[in-house]
Amino acid sequence: MTIEKTGMLVAMFMYLAGMIWIGFKVADKNKTMGDFFLGGRGLGPFVTAMSAEASDMSSWLLMGLPGVAYLSGLADAGWTAIGLAWGTYVNWLIVAKRLRMYSEKIGAITIPEFFAKRHHDKSNILMLVSSIVIVIFFVPYTASGFSACGKLFNSLFGMDYHLAMIISAIVIIAYTTLGGFLAASTTDFIQSIVMSIALIIVITFGLMSVDGWSVVMDNARNLPGYLSMTKSFDVTSGTSVTYSALTIASTMAWGLGYFGMPHVLLRFMAIEDSEDLKLSRRVASVWVVISMAVAVLIGVVGLGMSKGGVITTLEGNASETIIVCIASKLAEHGLLFALIAGVVLSGILASTMSTADSQLLAASSAIANDILLNVCHVKWDEKKLLKVSRISLVIIALIGIVLAWNPDSSVFRIVSFAWAGFGASFGPVMLTSLYWRRSNAQGAMAGMITGGVMIFVWKFPVRPMGGLWNIYELLPAFLTALLVNVVVSLLTSAPEDSVLVEYDSL
Repeated sequence: MTIEKTGMLVAMFMYLAGMIWIGFKVADKNKTMGDFFLGGRGLGPFVTAMSAEASDMSSWLLMGLPGVAYLSGLADAGWTAIGLAWGTYVNWLIVAKRLRMYSEKIGAITIPEFFAKRHHDKSNILMLVSSIVIVIFFVPYTASGFSACGKLFNSLFGMDYHLAMIISAIVIIAYTTLGGFLAASTTDFIQSIVMSIALIIVITFGLMSVDGWSVVMDNARNLPGYLSMTKSFDVTSGTSVTYSALTIASTMAWGLGYFGMPHVLLRFMAIEDSEDLKLSRRVASVWVVISMAVAVLIGVVGLGMSKGGVITTLEGNASETIIVCIASKLAEHGLLFALIAGVVLSGILASTMSTADSQLLAASSAIANDILLNVCHVKWDEKKLLKVSRISLVIIALIGIVLAWNPDSSVFRIVSFAWAGFGASFGPVMLTSLYWRRSNAQGAMAGMITGGVMIFVWKFPVRPMGGLWNIYELLPAFLTALLVNVVVSLLTSAPEDSVLVEYDSL
């Protein structure tokens, strides 16, 4: 192995070792399931903000988004980023504080438990369905993270994809199983810093390698529609494709997903003081806007580097490795630069791991806390429940490894589908739960099931029809689920007086 690759590998393994060390450090703070899954509601404002956004962005930020920009230009990546930016801000603005206060009052430590207790669903069917939704969409979401790690080590060091993917998964499982939510949040905070450093290094080196911004822009202008926000570049035909108002609305609908994203919503529930959420909102929103703007620019700069012969031209799903190619080029300048490149690549690991750990926790909480404890009413003490929680996390991770076995899977496509699933299933229910006192368990159940089913229906039979039907499945599924939620709630019995009194008190 060359000195350059050795330097990169050393930096990356130091990073991975640091994550496991954090897991060991906070392991003894997990005494109950509430500690393991929600950190005892003791997060500070900065950790809340940055861990929420780090867990949200995943490998999509450093691989998926730059890859889309590299292939198609500003429109595809830009409108998606704008949609996520508004979704981030509005979610913090209208959901965070209400959810924090409401969940504490009713004693909920998971999203399914919140839905059930909010509607006083004594049958716990709503909790069961919510838990199943989490497992259905989070397992492939987690698998996409494992896959991203495998692709990273494979493309860099020629390491066997499956071996690299399994090692990465073991590291994530190790610190998450040891330290639970607190370890995930602490590492996510650190990982958001590493991701930021990686973005700055890559964009700076990329511009320097092609002699500045003007060269990058000249190359981009030569591709029809590449720099337009109303057209996109079609790499197959080499021509531009018009970006209609419907397509823009469809792409910006990514923002709707935030209202139903369990691993983000849990951060709202875990902050120590709800009054700190205003500061968290500002920190999170600024970081998201800057990081996504830089990620899009990396795709554009990467194109300039390809056109200038600095790096090879990437096609199809290979475009998602653009940041890996840039880091590899940086490492060729000596050992010091190889270590810096290792930091960049650790940023990719950080973006992946920060999401995967939160997803594993949310999925395992659905099994241990919601299904076993609340639905099946197992009579175990806290020590045994904590052990079962950790076992559940490991089992879910193993399923994720199996699903990530195909090295040709697209990170962007998997994430977009899972994102839509949560947005449509949980988003409308969350908004009506917090803002509509007339919402009842029947409406919440109907809306949740409708949203989840509509994602599959629109994604597979409908969207391939093209034309007006070719819009991101989250938008029609979200609107349909919201409508069903409202209609069914109005057609069925009003909530009990105790539900209304509880709602009004908040």
